[in-house]
Amino acid sequence: MKIEVLGAGCARCKKVEEQIRKTVAKLGVPAEVVHVNDFKEFAQRGVMMTPAVFVDGVKKSEGQIPNEAQITSWLR
Repeated sequence: MKIEVLGAGCARCKKVEEQIRKTVAKLGVPAEVVHVNDFKEFAQRGVMMTPAVFVDGVKKSEGQIPNEAQITSWLR
């Protein structure tokens, strides 16, 4: 599973990445978590607000900080 956090590196983006990493570790899910900070990539994927989260290429969240329950639902 590949989880991508799209964001410029602001505090909100870092918080999302941190929460995703914690949830992945807690559940023991084999996943690669990467941070994408290329604005061209944002545009290509239709991201208008950051942070955005993609799981295996599918947008799951945009412009918000998802909670643990939301992240867990994406990982199952």
